[in-house]
Amino acid sequence: MQFQKQKINNLILIVPDVHGDDRGFFMESYKKSVYADNGMDFDFVQDNHAKSGKNVLRGLHYQLDPMAQGKLVRVVRGAVIDVAVDVRRSSSTFGQHVAVELTADNKHIFWVPSGFAHAYITLEDNTEFLYKTTNEYSPEHERGIRFDDPDLRIQWPVDLKDIKVSERDRNLPLLKDQKDLFK
Repeated sequence: MQFQKQKINNLILIVPDVHGDDRGFFMESYKKSVYADNGMDFDFVQDNHAKSGKNVLRGLHYQLDPMAQGKLVRVVRGAVIDVAVDVRRSSSTFGQHVAVELTADNKHIFWVPSGFAHAYITLEDNTEFLYKTTNEYSPEHERGIRFDDPDLRIQWPVDLKDIKVSERDRNLPLLKDQKDLFK
């Protein structure tokens, strides 16, 4: 596996070794010792699987301590643009983001540590998105930021009027209005 550091510290794109032939392919998507050797020694406690139609946006979500979550995300069917926004107030990259394309074809995996808000938008119908988390989901610790916050300048690959987003996510506050962020 290749572990590619991104422009914001702690975000890592993992490119697995894929072995394929006329029967299909085989790859290791996670191996604790290899991840630990690359500075990612975490215990995962929850696996999630989401299926969505085209142009569905989920996020930008994060959880506060003591239930903050790191997420190891990948796509097994379809394609997404996956976004992580730095919400660590003391960070030199506070409010900046990284966007990566995750597809069933490229098989890339994205590590989003705690301290980042996370979202993705689907590029194809029937997209299936998997992710492991380092903490369990906790509704009382969950927070979010509006996906179309103008200060974030995220360039979603879909016209905003065509994005399908829940009412809850559409009504999240802007980053500048957040009271609960990481230090």
